[in-house]
Amino acid sequence: MPKPEVFIRPFKKGALNKYSALITEPYERATSQAMLHATGLDIPDLKKAQVGIASVWWEGNPCNMHLNELGKHVKTGLQSEGLLGLQYNTIGVSDGISQGTSGMNFSLPSREIIADSVETVVAAHYYDGLVTIPGCDKNMPGCVMAMARLNRPGLVVYGGSIHPGQWDKHEKLDVISALEAVGERIADKITEDEFRNIVWHACPGPGACGGMYTANTMATAIEALGLSLPYSASNPAVGVEKVHECLDVGKYVYHLLKEDIKPRDILTKKAFENAIRTIMVLGGSTNSVLHLIAMAWATGVKLTVDDFQRLSNITPFLADLKPSGGHVMVDLHHAGGIPAVMKMMMVEGWLHGDCLTVTGKTLAENLKKVKGLARGQKIIRPAENPIKKTGHLVILRGNLAPTSGVAKITGKEGDVFEGPARVFDGEEEALHALERHEVQPGEVVVIRYEGPKGGPGMPEMLTITAVIMGAGLGKSVALITDGRFSGGTHGFVVGHVTPEAQEGGPIALVKNGDIVRIDSKTRKLELKVSKRTLSARKIKWVAPPLKATRGALGKYIQLVRPAWEGCVTDKAE
Repeated sequence: MPKPEVFIRPFKKGALNKYSALITEPYERATSQAMLHATGLDIPDLKKAQVGIASVWWEGNPCNMHLNELGKHVKTGLQSEGLLGLQYNTIGVSDGISQGTSGMNFSLPSREIIADSVETVVAAHYYDGLVTIPGCDKNMPGCVMAMARLNRPGLVVYGGSIHPGQWDKHEKLDVISALEAVGERIADKITEDEFRNIVWHACPGPGACGGMYTANTMATAIEALGLSLPYSASNPAVGVEKVHECLDVGKYVYHLLKEDIKPRDILTKKAFENAIRTIMVLGGSTNSVLHLIAMAWATGVKLTVDDFQRLSNITPFLADLKPSGGHVMVDLHHAGGIPAVMKMMMVEGWLHGDCLTVTGKTLAENLKKVKGLARGQKIIRPAENPIKKTGHLVILRGNLAPTSGVAKITGKEGDVFEGPARVFDGEEEALHALERHEVQPGEVVVIRYEGPKGGPGMPEMLTITAVIMGAGLGKSVALITDGRFSGGTHGFVVGHVTPEAQEGGPIALVKNGDIVRIDSKTRKLELKVSKRTLSARKIKWVAPPLKATRGALGKYIQLVRPAWEGCVTDKAE
C-alpha cells in the first residue's frame, strides 16, 4: 500500500518550503503533523511554505498595542500568495514607561531577549521565512539581529509612528513634551493644570514616539538598509498606508522565498553605510550607534564607531525634526516620507544605489519612481543650506573616554563646553540635586555607574536631560555619562563613555570641581587633571558591588560587551 502523499519527502532544490518540509513531510514526523493538524491545518496546508509573523505586541504600550492587528493583515497578505502565516509574539519594554526608574535597567537587555526569542521560534519550528513587526525602539534591532542570525527570507514591517498630540497652544505634543514639562513645573514656568494637560494630551493613540527618536531612527535605518518595504518607516501607525503595506507583504515574501533572497544578501557593509548616512541627514538617535553595530555583528559585517565618524565627516545634517527641531515623522510622511529623503540623497551621491533590497530590486531601482520631497516643504533643507555641514553624531576620545564616547551635536549647542564637574553616582541622585536647584549654569553633570555592567543594562538618561531642558538649563549645562540617551534627548550631551565606571574607566575617577572639556571640533573629551593624579586615584578606587548577580540582569552583566562593541552578548563569528 503506498504511503499517504503527506509522508513523501519532496525536499527538492528551489522548494519554497525547504525548512518546514522537514517536519511536515517525513513519515517519522507524525507527531509534528498531528499537532499542526490540531491547530486547524489540513494536508494541503502542510505543503505550503510556513512564514513566522513575529510581532512585539502587548497592550501596555502605545508603540506596540496595535501590532497584533497589523499581524493579521500580514497573514492575510501571505495567504493571498499561497503561503502559510503563523503569528507569534515576543516581549518588549517601554522606555517611556520605565524611564527614570529601575525598570530602565531592563530596556537594552530586552533587545537581546527579543532577538533570542524571535530566533528560537523560527529555528525550533522550521519556518521557511519570517516577517517581524516591531514597534518600540529596542524591538527594531532585536528583530533584525534575529533575522540576520537565522538568514531566512523575510522582511520587517515597522509598526509606525504616533500622531502628534494637541492641547491649547501646544500643537505637536509627544512623550518628550511630558518629560520636559516636569522641568518646567519644577522651575514654576507652568501651572499644575498646564502640566497635567500636557501629560494627558501628549500621546493620543497607537504608534511609536513621534520625533526622530530611537524608534523612528531605527525604522529609518532598517528601510535604508533595504530590509523593509519603501515607506515603512514613515507610514503612520494608524492609517490606510500601513494596512496596505501589511497586505503587500505577501507578494514580496513570496518573491524572496522563490529567489532565495536572504537578509545577509541585503545587509552588506554598503547597506550599513546607507543607513548611517540617512540617520546623519535626519538627526537620528545616539542609540543608532549601539544598535547598528549590534545588527552588523549578527550579520558578520565589521562596523565600528569609527565608521560613524568617517560618514559623519562627509554627511550634512538637514532635518528640522524633533527633538532638536520642530516637526515629527507624520509631517515627514506628508512631505514625501523616507523614500523622498533618500531620493534626494541619491541625487547628491550620498548613497550606494546598487544595494539589494527586500523588493528584489536595488535601492536605486526602488527610488527611481519616487516623486521626491513635496514642493515648499520646510522639514528637509537643501544640501547647499544645511543645519550643520557635517553629521550630528560625533565620536569623542580622550583621557576621559579612552575607547570612545558618543556626542549628539546638532549645531545649536556650540562646539566646545568646558566647566567644573558635578558628579553623581546614578541618575536618581542627579535628579534630586536638580530638584534642590544644586546644579549650576556652566557645570558639566557627570552621571556614572550607568553603563551596561554598572547600570546594569546601560539605562537612558532621558529624564534628567528633559528636566534640564525644561528647567531652562539646556544651553548652560553639559552632561556626560557611561549610560545612554534617548533619541528624545537634546542639549550638549555625551554618552556611551567607555571604559565604563564599573570597570574602572576614567569616568569613575572624576571628582566634583574637576574641569571637564568637551570639544566636538577636535573630538576630544578631556579631564583637566594630571596623569599622576589620575593614577593615584585609580590605585585607591574600588569597584562597587554589582547591582545584580542573578536573573536576567545578572546574566546580562556576565555576557555583555562594552558600548563601543554594541553591547552585544554573543561572540563574533
